[in-house]
Amino acid sequence: MQDVIAIVLPVFGLIGIGFAAAKLGLVSVRAGDGLADYVFAIAVPALIFSMLSETEASMTASPWGYWLSYFLGAAIAWAIAMVVAQRVLKRDGREAVIQGFCSAQSNTVLLGIPLILKAYGDAGAVPLFLLLAIHLPLMMGVASLLIEMSGGESGGIRRFARTLATHPIVLALLAGVLAHTFGIRAPAFLKPVLEGLGASVSPVALVAMGIALARYGFWSDPLAASISSALKLLVHPALVFLLGTFVFRIDPVFVGVGTLFAALPSGVNGYLIAVRYETGEAFASNAIALSTVLSVVTVTLWLVVLGV
Repeated sequence: MQDVIAIVLPVFGLIGIGFAAAKLGLVSVRAGDGLADYVFAIAVPALIFSMLSETEASMTASPWGYWLSYFLGAAIAWAIAMVVAQRVLKRDGREAVIQGFCSAQSNTVLLGIPLILKAYGDAGAVPLFLLLAIHLPLMMGVASLLIEMSGGESGGIRRFARTLATHPIVLALLAGVLAHTFGIRAPAFLKPVLEGLGASVSPVALVAMGIALARYGFWSDPLAASISSALKLLVHPALVFLLGTFVFRIDPVFVGVGTLFAALPSGVNGYLIAVRYETGEAFASNAIALSTVLSVVTVTLWLVVLGV
């Protein structure tokens, strides 16, 4: 429990800095939008490109059972959240995507890496990286595409194609895959720039979310945030555990890493996408904060279940 708390506390420290800065008038509550735009349009694409282009993992010989266990579980949790959002909570299609995303996307960098390596040591490094390499690009790419497809604005296929061709996440994903495929690496002078941008993703995004909490409040969308947290912290990891153990029968260490990865609270990228598309910002900030608080208990329970 102490290890989990030690990992979670820095997250709230960064959120608290943003919250206090906005409440004390040091920054405008609108400043959070600018910070979120920077992370979404510049820092996250730099991180995605670096992760994909620099990885030594093969993109052809892949552990499909492991990936299917994780992402099928994520897809089911995401779909449930979207159905509930539209049919029960009466949210529009764009906000339903945000609710689905927050119910399936994990806080990998600040929480996932230290927690999983602490639990499994060197044995967990390979399965952890196999998820890290594609989790962020795949989840954010799908979320962006679903929002664009459910936008409802005029323009149809032409507008969607134009948005897709200029979308920073999609472009970074394609550039990273091409660079990996053809063995292209960023020149030495550019690597520190990409590393600096990538390193800024989590702290800047969390400060931006703290500013958002000062703007929207901690409990402005309690029902939706509670449902999303339950899906993220309980349903998603349970699905990964069951699929990995009984359907795909993968290695127990891979099952454990995948389950813990799924049991992490909702990542700040949900808020970044909400700001980008100007929908569901209050929900996203509430869901991330609530799931992070509850994860101190639920992650500990999953560690017990896994026998770590």
